[in-house]
Amino acid sequence: MAAPDQPPRTSASNSVRLARLWEALIPVGALIVMIYVSVVQLEAYAHLALLLAAAVASGVGLRIGHTWKSIEEGMVEGIAVGLKAILILLVIGILIATWIQSGIVPLLIYHGLNLLSPSIFLAATCLICSVVSVATGSSWTTAGTVGVALIGVGQGLGMPLPMVAGAIISGAYFGDKLSPLSDTTNLAPAVAGSELFEHVRYMLHTTVPGLVIAVVLYVALGIGRGGSATLESVQVLREALAAAFNLHPVLLLPPLLVIVMVVFKLPALPALLGGALLGAGLAAGFQGNGLKEIVSVAFDGYVSETGNAAVDELLSRGGLMSMMNTVALIVCALGFGGVMERTGQLAALANAVLKLARNTGSLVATTVFTCFGMNVLAPDQYLSIVVPGRMYREAYDRAGLEPRLLSRTLEDAGTLSSPLIGWNTCGAFMSTTLGVSALAYAPYAFLNLACPIIAIVLATAGWGIVRKEKGQARS
Repeated sequence: MAAPDQPPRTSASNSVRLARLWEALIPVGALIVMIYVSVVQLEAYAHLALLLAAAVASGVGLRIGHTWKSIEEGMVEGIAVGLKAILILLVIGILIATWIQSGIVPLLIYHGLNLLSPSIFLAATCLICSVVSVATGSSWTTAGTVGVALIGVGQGLGMPLPMVAGAIISGAYFGDKLSPLSDTTNLAPAVAGSELFEHVRYMLHTTVPGLVIAVVLYVALGIGRGGSATLESVQVLREALAAAFNLHPVLLLPPLLVIVMVVFKLPALPALLGGALLGAGLAAGFQGNGLKEIVSVAFDGYVSETGNAAVDELLSRGGLMSMMNTVALIVCALGFGGVMERTGQLAALANAVLKLARNTGSLVATTVFTCFGMNVLAPDQYLSIVVPGRMYREAYDRAGLEPRLLSRTLEDAGTLSSPLIGWNTCGAFMSTTLGVSALAYAPYAFLNLACPIIAIVLATAGWGIVRKEKGQARS
């Protein structure tokens, strides 16, 4: 019999045991220290920090009895979770490049500079992205199409780009959270045991106030911005864009077609690839680019040479290769998460956190912090919904709470915190696509910051908390 202080065995193999809490905290502490040193002190990338943290987690796994083969398999399985996201990321890189080369992005920027004033720009950006993301159900599609154009408009208007990126992400994740077309909107109720449209209606209690707060703050940030100097610089940018590209209205068709394809539930990957191919065709038809030039831009990205420094900085981006740094970051991060999950260290952390939940408010708060922690440690949006959902479903049931509260909380925290973490698949995608680091835009992603707080406040106050009727069967 094992000594009293020994955790129980986890498998038929007597050499493997559950990780203790202090053991699971070792790689977490190592990750925090190394991320701080790499990103904050050295202003470097987080790749090496994640790899070293994975090595520390592997060492803990070996110590508690796991074989290297098992740890390696966990690492590979963790990376496999992100392969779909990686493929979409690569296609988005190609799409951005071909849409700039064809004149699609320059056209959107050209008209956006004419229609949006600095004082209302941030609020309008959030609302525009909200509408597009609800229609498509995809934050990635919204950011990779409309978001790229709005970043250009914001730069032309002289707006701080972290603010613009924060407004784009707030709007993009409004639809990612609420739209029935969104995969996370369908995933959360499936994991928690609630019904889809019941789940969507219940999310309005936190999401609508979150959007209102975000828009009010964006209006406040926009007050006093702009002026005659800005208007003069805007006119210079518009003239440079018009001189460099044939800005024909037909160029609006690819963005509209991509939105329609996603609305009609065509999978994101073929829809985005189709949009990229349309962009390539329009580059040949409207801008006179040859096949060799189009292929080169799709691979290496578009390099603007208009002679206007602001326009060249604005449009020199995209391409498959531009996403490789982000792909490497995602692989490193998911590898670390895979080791933590396979060796049971994530479970040890989650079980310790669950002990803190003593009432509805603390249970919701515990769920929020667990989802956020999953986005940090097993950095994928889906895992931040699935793992806490499985962990806490029984706890919500024992507390007599309807599963829609769990599904709502999974989205308030898991879906919305994912783009705020630079090495998460969502954060890596957003920072690469918009050209602004997650650390810089996170303070301005007001919807993403507000919803988890609203969720905890509502649960603590008991407002709108629906409990199961006595004798109601467990889901």
